[in-house]
Amino acid sequence: MKPLSIILASLITTVALITYAADQTEPEQKEAQSSEQVPVSAQKQSTEEEKAATQATTDDKVNTLEYKAPEIKKPVIDNTKPDDSKVLGNEQSKPAEQPKNKVEKAVAVAEAEKAVTQAKEALTIKQQTKAKQSRESLAVVEQLVKAYNARNIEEFLRVYDEDVEFYIFPNELLFKGKEKLIARYGLMFKKLKCIHSSPIKRIVHGDIVIDHELSETCSTDENVIDKRSELISSYQIKDGKIVRVLFFR
Repeated sequence: MKPLSIILASLITTVALITYAADQTEPEQKEAQSSEQVPVSAQKQSTEEEKAATQATTDDKVNTLEYKAPEIKKPVIDNTKPDDSKVLGNEQSKPAEQPKNKVEKAVAVAEAEKAVTQAKEALTIKQQTKAKQSRESLAVVEQLVKAYNARNIEEFLRVYDEDVEFYIFPNELLFKGKEKLIARYGLMFKKLKCIHSSPIKRIVHGDIVIDHELSETCSTDENVIDKRSELISSYQIKDGKIVRVLFFR
């Protein structure tokens, strides 16, 4: 009986060991199966996240490097070589042809002298015309001043054009025509006992005369000057008559 009880105990122990081993193996198999059943999309997502993390790490490393701008080299221009870029054209300047003999030299000199003479004559004619015009304009203004100082209204009006215009600088029309000129200056000539205008400085250029003048007047006694002032007036003369007067205040 004793050997039989020992055998039964051994069998029971063996069965218990087998059952325990089976219980320990089952969870490991389930975990392996669960890991094998992970969806493919999840695996891809995990791979992309790993790549993104790796790229971020690489970018951080790049950003920590010091950036250096590329060096720009200036083009080297060789000034000893002729310009063949054709930017300014491809025509070459031609030197002036030199006279081959004494006859050609004499002809060239004669043509040059002729051109110089023509230029001088043209300039001289223009200058002479301007000088003549200046003399005529000056004569008209001198006649005007003489009549003004003499308070001679007839001679004073004689130097003005019928449609003469009087302006205040720069372009304010004061009056126009001889009738208003008579009304303005005729009354002044009768009222004043003396009038005297003398130029301080005068500029004459062709048909324009500019007078910086000193004006003196006597209101009660012809021997007592009671008003003195400086005036600047510009006169434009055409065909021996004053056509435009500009007063500067």
